[in-house]
This record gives sequence, C-alpha cells and structure tokens, in this order.
Amino acid sequence: MLVEKIMKKNLVTVYPQDRIDKALKVMVDNNINGAPVVDDEGNIKGMIVKADIYRFLIDPGHYESCPVDWVMTKDVVTAEKGENILNVAKRLREKNIVAIPVVEDNKAIGIITLEGIVDYFLEDAI
Repeated sequence: MLVEKIMKKNLVTVYPQDRIDKALKVMVDNNINGAPVVDDEGNIKGMIVKADIYRFLIDPGHYESCPVDWVMTKDVVTAEKGENILNVAKRLREKNIVAIPVVEDNKAIGIITLEGIVDYFLEDAI
C-alpha cells in the first residue's frame, strides 16, 4: 500500500514566525499532535509536535512570545506519496516519531501518522 492512499490531505500547517501558543491552539483545535512548519510558498521548514512545546514550557515566561522556529525540529523526516507505508512505518519507529509530512518538490502535501498506519492495518484485518 502506498502513502498516498492513507495520508491525510487536509493538512494543518503553521509558520516559523507563529508563536508557540498559536501552534498549540491549532493542534488542540484540530485534534492533532503535530504539524508541518512551512514558509509562505508551502516549502517544508520544520515539524512541530506537542511534546516539543511541552518541553519548552518547563522554562516559564516564553509561551506567548516565542516563535515556532525556536522549538520546531528543523531536520525533518519526510515521506513521498509513492512510498510503501511499511517503509514509512519503519522510519517512524526508528526515529521514534509519530508523524511524517508527505512532500512533493519540497512542498508539504499531506501527513502520515503512526495512528493512521495502525488504523489502516486494523481495518484491513477485520
């Protein structure tokens, strides 16, 4: 099975200059654990997950003033829509991450999550 068959296409993104409180609100409002960080042209610049923000919140006083750029992962692990989902699942486990942006020409076009992969295999097994 290919990534494009199970990736979420209604992509929720944030920008490097967004504040981390806004990024967290976007994630909570959309019931997601992470979001790709993109520039104005949609090019992938990073990935931010709730855990990144929570680690940052240990030092009080920064939540409402610091940009996403400060806490996002800049060395982003990505997938392509034509990849086999088993390869992506292995990469998720090896890197100990829960979501990978799907890119085409360095632009974020979707996201694939560990949860989505598990759901696919559970549906297929029933």
